[in-house]
Amino acid sequence: LQVLGFEVDTVNSVQFSNHTGYAHWKGQVLNSDELHELYEGLKLNKVNQYDYVLTGYTRDTSFLAMVVDIVQELKQQNSNLVYVCDPVMGDKWNGEGSMYVPKDLLPVYRDKVVPVADIITPNQFEAELLTGRKIYTEKDALEVMDMLHAMGPETVVITSSDLQAPLGNDYLIALGSHRKTKADGTRITQRIRVESPKVDAVFVGTGDLFAAMLLAWTHKHPNNLKVACEKTVSAMQHVLQRTIKSAKVQAGEGNKPNSAQLELRMVQSKKDIENPEIIVKATVL
Repeated sequence: LQVLGFEVDTVNSVQFSNHTGYAHWKGQVLNSDELHELYEGLKLNKVNQYDYVLTGYTRDTSFLAMVVDIVQELKQQNSNLVYVCDPVMGDKWNGEGSMYVPKDLLPVYRDKVVPVADIITPNQFEAELLTGRKIYTEKDALEVMDMLHAMGPETVVITSSDLQAPLGNDYLIALGSHRKTKADGTRITQRIRVESPKVDAVFVGTGDLFAAMLLAWTHKHPNNLKVACEKTVSAMQHVLQRTIKSAKVQAGEGNKPNSAQLELRMVQSKKDIENPEIIVKATVL
């Protein structure tokens, strides 16, 4: 986000030695009191003037509830504030979904967080958790996105799914839906599908990167979800291809890269993040 010209005030929801894709990690999980204290500091200096709030991984229900309070307060000050929420809860491995945060976060996301969010970026498993509805077909996915719109957010992007891609098994589908209510009360919904080449490795942090870049590109293209998603997914592809290439070199011939070698090559991809060459196109549905 900083590379793309945004001034960012970062608040850690967790402070870990490394991401949780490693065998071990050490550190602290912030609670609501600690978040409140940090926010109070910003407020005392009157620098709590924001255009966007972006949230991702958190492990504490009270922290999440405090986020909602803060977002509501910031929206009172700036009615145009956009809250981008990546409802990080879990994922599917070999077709089976499981949560990697405490289960009691789900009702907080569903009942409190999503209703105040403007843009949400769940993966398929998280979209299913939030709506209580399974996705087997693209039609199911579009209906789930409508259910999510009905909960509050104007923009819903299902960042990855295990749906069959028209381009074949080597592609991963992401789906986006943007619902706008015009001044006269009529609703327009723009829907898109993006198919990106699968990369054979497990990366950690791709969802965070996706949410941050979607924030940036929807800011630059507010009424064009197609272009915003093309730039977001293309930049992702550049980062992942560079990462896997570099990881394979580090691991050596015939060896599987480890977590450290698969760390996203963010710094090395600065130019691709700033100005991604569009290598993945979106289809308007």
